[in-house]
This record gives sequence, structure tokens and C-alpha cells, in this order.
Amino acid sequence: MKLLESRVRAEGHALDERVLLVDSFLNHQVDPELMLEIGKEFARLFAEDGITRVVTVESSGIAPATMTALVMSLPLVIMKKYPQRRNQEGLLETEVYSFTKNQPYILTVKREFIRPGDRVLLIDDFLANGEAAFGAIRLIEAAGAAACGVGAVVCKSFQPGKGKLLEKGYRVEALADVAFMQKNTIRFVGETL
Repeated sequence: MKLLESRVRAEGHALDERVLLVDSFLNHQVDPELMLEIGKEFARLFAEDGITRVVTVESSGIAPATMTALVMSLPLVIMKKYPQRRNQEGLLETEVYSFTKNQPYILTVKREFIRPGDRVLLIDDFLANGEAAFGAIRLIEAAGAAACGVGAVVCKSFQPGKGKLLEKGYRVEALADVAFMQKNTIRFVGETL
């Protein structure tokens, strides 16, 4: 998505080969018009997949996932993060390791919000190591639903997440697919040197 790549290039800050700040428009301050365009693009990409529900992991995926659900006229389910198990009736839980925070957390969703037979689209702000995506997929599948795709606003393809998801047979669509990053340098998939 050229519009998004332009914003990443103009306002994103590669602090090093792992950290990309896009907090001026995606995950601290949010540009709602850009989020709407992102929602439209995900809706277009997954239009033929029979999606019945959009899911995201709190909190930075909420804005793009909301716009995707809005454009697709579908409910949005937000999976919650907790530092320890909740063990509540009707709550599905899985442990996820956060490389950003260098510690595990418990990802949860109420069983009533993802139903058997649902066809679920997972939308998140970043895809890097894939831990959050695989955690969400575990919960989706534990609910008896199908994980029909993963939409990442920004994917760091040089990290293992995208490859692992594709290897397991999950569809991945990245709107800004970063092939290489180092301090003050961002190169997208398909760009030449």
C-alpha cells in the first residue's frame, strides 16, 4: 500500500534493526483517515474469504482493526492481555511471549465472542516474530473457528513471524512489508538498493 509506505518512510523512525517507531500515525497518535484507508485495503484483500468476524490483540491493533470491521460490516473482537492467568468460566487463555517487553503475558478472549464456524480475520499493527499472531490463532481455533488470514499494517519480513505463519498455511497480507531496517534506513519488499 503505497500511501502507508510513504507515511512510514516520511514519519517512521528506524531506531535500529529491530525497532521501528510509527507512533505519529499508528500506535500513539492515530491518523483516522489513514486507518480508514487501511481498513478499506484489508476489506478488499479479504473480500472473497467469507470473513464473519475481525479480531485484534489490544491495544495498537484496535484502530486498523476497527476500520476493517467497519468497512466489512462485521463485529470486532479485542483479545485482552493480562500478566497472569484469569481462569474465569467462558474465558479462553494462552500464554504469549512478548519480545518487546521480554516477558510472557496471558492472552484471553471470551468464548461467546468467537463462535464455532466463524471465519476470522486477525488484524494487528505489527508482525515481527509472530508470537501474538500465533497466540491469537490458538484462541481462535480453540473456539472452533477458522483463522482465515492475518493482516499486518507493518510487517518486518526479515524477522521470522511471516515465514512461520506462511509455513503453517496461514494467509498473511502486509500493507507495508519491510525487507530491511537499520538505524535511519527502511527498505520495503520489492525495492531495489
